[in-house]
Amino acid sequence: MLHLDEATWRARERAHAERADALTAAHRARRARHESHPVEDFLYTYYPTRPNRLRVWHPGPGVTLIDSDRSGWRHYSPDGSHVDPTSIRPATVAFVRGLLTATASRAPHLGCFGLHEWAMVYRADATRHAVPLRLGGAGTDAVVEQHRLRCTHFDAYRFFTDEAAPRNVETPTRERQVELEQPGCLHATMDLYKWATKLGPLVPGELLLDCFELARDVRVLDMRASPYDLADHGYEPVPIETAAGKATYAEAQQEFAVRGAGLREHLLDVLRDC
Repeated sequence: MLHLDEATWRARERAHAERADALTAAHRARRARHESHPVEDFLYTYYPTRPNRLRVWHPGPGVTLIDSDRSGWRHYSPDGSHVDPTSIRPATVAFVRGLLTATASRAPHLGCFGLHEWAMVYRADATRHAVPLRLGGAGTDAVVEQHRLRCTHFDAYRFFTDEAAPRNVETPTRERQVELEQPGCLHATMDLYKWATKLGPLVPGELLLDCFELARDVRVLDMRASPYDLADHGYEPVPIETAAGKATYAEAQQEFAVRGAGLREHLLDVLRDC
């Protein structure tokens, strides 16, 4: 057990809350004005973690907080001095460990070019966001038809239109998730944040916010490469229908895969201690 004196862990707790507040400030301001955002709202809807929860710092397993005031906190020891790993559902821990281990064992595939977002509006009468399509409906459909869809992520694939789904090389299912997940996938990288939230206090607060920040950055690329025209929101498109756009996307995708690999390994380190 690593022992942290009260001054040390209080300082980490304060620094964590300040960082969380900075990361969520724009969202909280928009929420107060009842405004939506086509890019950033995803981090609070698809991943339904409230900003207040992000502010709560946990030390992770194997750390004792001297003079702790966390008695009665869920997933902590009775005296509140440390996280109790046995209180987290074993099935959750086993699934996340298995999924992350399998994903880490594979080389990243970088040839999808973010076409999952295009497949979600292929031949559709309505879009998923109140934002116009950059190439219009017919232009968007043409891009899908000119490419092979290579999505391996079930939680992206399940939103494909009925006409787009048969065009995909794979048929992802929930049961095949561990088999298909690969580290180049933007959604698999964003989902590191989801798994961090699922593991609750097992994940040190600093690692949780690192995962959130990566998910936020990946989401921006995801939507810049999408068929939506987000110029009014300050986003320059990554036109994946062109060779230059594909190169830009693949380069950014590789950088995110590297960042994701580091955080995935940190999460696995936490789980090895459980």
